[in-house]
Amino acid sequence: MNATLLDGEKLASKIRNELSKRVALLSNQGIVVGLGTILVGDDGPSERYVAMKHADCEEVGIKSYHRALNGSISQAQLEAVVDEFNNNSSIHSYLIQLPLPSHLDEARILLRVHPDKDVDGLHPTNLGKLVMGADGPLPCTPAGILELLVDNQVPIEGKHVVIIGRGLTIGRPLSLLLAMKRPNCNAAVTVVHTGVADLAKYTKQADILIAAAGKADIVTKEMVKEGACVVGAGVSRDGKKLLSDVSESVAQVAQWVTPRLGGVGPMTRAMLLVNGVLACERYNGLSWVDNQYYNSQQDMYTANK
Repeated sequence: MNATLLDGEKLASKIRNELSKRVALLSNQGIVVGLGTILVGDDGPSERYVAMKHADCEEVGIKSYHRALNGSISQAQLEAVVDEFNNNSSIHSYLIQLPLPSHLDEARILLRVHPDKDVDGLHPTNLGKLVMGADGPLPCTPAGILELLVDNQVPIEGKHVVIIGRGLTIGRPLSLLLAMKRPNCNAAVTVVHTGVADLAKYTKQADILIAAAGKADIVTKEMVKEGACVVGAGVSRDGKKLLSDVSESVAQVAQWVTPRLGGVGPMTRAMLLVNGVLACERYNGLSWVDNQYYNSQQDMYTANK
């Protein structure tokens, strides 16, 4: 079987193009979308990732705010910067790039972010909204995976989804999202992890298999049902090389599969921009679905309603 590649780069480009129209409409009303980042220390991959986010912002017309902080910064000093971002009305949403240096209380810092400005959608308040099915920012990677599946017309409703990984950023919120009774979700979801003895027992039952364990090649073709959709959402590194959770051999049996590069990653960044624009719209009392300026495209980004 020659699998169809789930091209995240292509879809992310389409989303950025649509967002640029929305940002332009806001600009015509005198509203400038502001998105911020806080980076602590000099971690190379984090620096590169933040730079990519700001390049994305520039492409769609979002104004970027960035604070690069010394890795030896104290807890109190970092909390003061978070408070500054919370109180800056020009910054509608922002993120604190992880990981933080080990001497800082990461959970305490993340809880200090105002939920309305949580562009990652991972604040407990926003995760609670996801559980309730209430309006709020969706976690970026789960939202990006959903958009990628929908855009490629992968059947989801009533299908069996197996997720490898129970982490806060992908596995847990994605399992909630895909199981909800909402358009393009409503699936039967099973969550497993690396502590499960026989992963293949579960993965071979999956219509859609999503690997988010951060362990290279944890999914091989022998673990995949023929005709399934396989998404590699977890990554690890071998030196400078980025490795996927999904072996390239999976393409021999799957009907859809993400590429090693250009699958989920670009979608995560695209959905971060979506959350940023939505935060600005909410702050200004606008709704992407209901506002008169946007009714011509009211079917876009249904996962974020």
